[in-house]
Amino acid sequence: MPHHGNEEEHSEGNEPRKPVIRDNRKVDPETGAARHPDSEAGAPAQGNAAPTDGDALSQAEEILNGVEVPAEESVAPGAAAEAQAAELRNDLLRLQAEYVNYRKRVERDRAVAGEMAVIGVLNSLLPVLDDVDAARQHGDLEGGPFAAIATKLENALKTYGLERISETGVEFDPTIHEALIQQPGEDIQVDTVSQVLRSGYRSGERVLRAAQVIVAVPA
Repeated sequence: MPHHGNEEEHSEGNEPRKPVIRDNRKVDPETGAARHPDSEAGAPAQGNAAPTDGDALSQAEEILNGVEVPAEESVAPGAAAEAQAAELRNDLLRLQAEYVNYRKRVERDRAVAGEMAVIGVLNSLLPVLDDVDAARQHGDLEGGPFAAIATKLENALKTYGLERISETGVEFDPTIHEALIQQPGEDIQVDTVSQVLRSGYRSGERVLRAAQVIVAVPA
């Protein structure tokens, strides 16, 4: 009788060949532990296998430990604080300078205001002084009760810097003299004040009123 079927199913001696069963499951059904085949337990192929979790953690720590922080970044907070402190110090110095300038300006304005107030009072009293001069020239103050009062008034005004412009025989100065009459004079080289018709006054460098004078001019 002819032989039919696969020859592999029959072995020598007409005994059937047992099939080989390979268990490729990665988890052991009895213990539940992971299985590592011999092919995977060996060293992984170069460039194909990834490191385990422990190796990755150690590599990460090595990378972090090997990183060097640049000097600029390490001192950045201190430099920023120093820059901010310098800016605040400059602002303080600028405010201090502005305050000093403001105080000087206020003091200067206050001094000018006080000076203008004094000048206003002196100008208002010039007509009174003219009357005193007229009374003195006419002899009304000689031996009279108002002579002492006139002297006290003139002395009080001098304490505020009031000066009389009434000199004769001095060179004519257009800044303090007002020439009403010019007369030729003998032995005169320059224009000279020969007579004061009305006294002038000044306070410090400020001329309150120029003196009205007669000027002698060279012949």
